Amino acid sequence: MDIKSVRVEIPENANVIIGQTHFIKTAEDLYEAIVSTVPGAKFGLAFCEASGPCLIRVDGNDDRLKKVAADNAGRIGSGHTFIVVIENAYPINVLNRIKDLQEVCSIFCATANPVDVIVAENERGRGVLGVIDGERPKGVETEKDADDRKKFLRMIGYKR
Repeated sequence: MDIKSVRVEIPENANVIIGQTHFIKTAEDLYEAIVSTVPGAKFGLAFCEASGPCLIRVDGNDDRLKKVAADNAGRIGSGHTFIVVIENAYPINVLNRIKDLQEVCSIFCATANPVDVIVAENERGRGVLGVIDGERPKGVETEKDADDRKKFLRMIGYKR
C-alpha cells in the first residue's frame, strides 16, 4: 500500500468542502442542498463514483468552479468522495444542510486554508485517510487574542 499527499487547489476567495458519501444521487442532492440554502452562491462539485463506470460526476452553477472541483476529485481519486468548491458563501452556510443528506457519511474538512488530502492506495483503489487543513498552531491564545477573535466574529456578523 502506498500513502500519498494530494494538494487541493483552491481558487482565491473560495472555500472547499470534502467528504465521503455512498450513492450516485450525491451530485444532484449536493447541488439542490447548496442552491436552495444560499441561492447566490457560485459553486462546482464533483463526486467520485466507486462502482460501475467509476466516473467523476460533476454539477454546479459555475463552469470554472465545476472544472476546479473535477480536477481536484481526479487527483484525489478516491471512490465515494466528493468535493465542493464554493464562492459567495461560506461552508458554515451550507454544511449542516450537506450533513443532512441521507447519502453523506462524513465530512473531512470545510476550509479556505491550504489543504492536503492524505490518500492510501492499493491494487484495487484509493481511500482518504484524512486531511491536513491549514498550518500548525503557533501557541495558545492570550486574553487579547480572545478579545480580537470575539470582535472579528461580531464585525463579520456571526455574533451580536
